[in-house]
Amino acid sequence: MSLSDQEVCIVDDDASVRTAVSSLVRSLGLRARLFASAEEFLAAGCAADLVISDLQMPGISGIELLELLRGRADQVPFIVITAFLQDAVKGRATQAGAACVLGKPFRADALIGCIERALAAGPDHTHV
Repeated sequence: MSLSDQEVCIVDDDASVRTAVSSLVRSLGLRARLFASAEEFLAAGCAADLVISDLQMPGISGIELLELLRGRADQVPFIVITAFLQDAVKGRATQAGAACVLGKPFRADALIGCIERALAAGPDHTHV
């Protein structure tokens, strides 16, 4: 599968973050779909090759979204981004199966590295 066939779903309640992350994703030759909430993402039934989600959002949080997907046996690679990076949060996200956990603000090359590793590992990854 070529990169242009791969779809990244970006879930973040902050429009500026969604725009910045989608620009970065598209610069890698990937397709991006943007969602303002986990509920919007779930309602759309996005068949993602990768999900990048904010941690703290109104309604369903990023970790709750990850845990919900894993509960459905959906092993899509998942990257968590958060302005509130704490060891407990990182541990819970990693335990739930997050491929990567990044604190905001993050460097573009750090997110690119996470994206590349997550996509290379595919849906059967454990931790990247």
